Amino acid sequence: MTRLAEDNRLYNDFMAVPDSMVAEILNGELITHPRPAPRHAVAASFLADELISPFSKGRGGPGGWLIVAEPELHLGADILVPDLAGWRVSNMPALPETSYFEVRPDWICEVLSPSTERYDRKEKREIYAAHNIPFLWFVDPVSKTLETFELRDGYWVLLRTFGGEDEVTAKPFDAVPFGLGSLWF
Repeated sequence: MTRLAEDNRLYNDFMAVPDSMVAEILNGELITHPRPAPRHAVAASFLADELISPFSKGRGGPGGWLIVAEPELHLGADILVPDLAGWRVSNMPALPETSYFEVRPDWICEVLSPSTERYDRKEKREIYAAHNIPFLWFVDPVSKTLETFELRDGYWVLLRTFGGEDEVTAKPFDAVPFGLGSLWF
């Protein structure tokens, strides 16, 4: 089978995954997992709430960002669906006409769960680095932690780990702090 035929077959398999599942293509492999559990979904939603008003809408913050929940990213041959992604408006001044994004985000947040943590920490993190995404956050709703990373010279550098009720002041959203405890229901 030719590479193009393999790619078409893989994409057709990707498109056939039911809406009740999340599908991604990582390093040429179709990965599926269930939709997020409530604790996971709530942490992602509450984090989006903390960031969208000041950074996307400019309410009480600098604005200048587009923050999207569960965007489908097409980065080269990989298709990823992070929990949250953010673009500086200067890097993506208009929305794409497609149902997916091809412009690399400036920030990614993955909310960890047992079914996705290995992919989030290994394959997806490596893909994000290969595409020069400057900032990556991992939220763990079970341990109630937030790990923040910055890409430097192709490597992820842990900036800080926040826990419990800590006040979060973290790049690239350090202009407006928020309480980490606001993510836990």
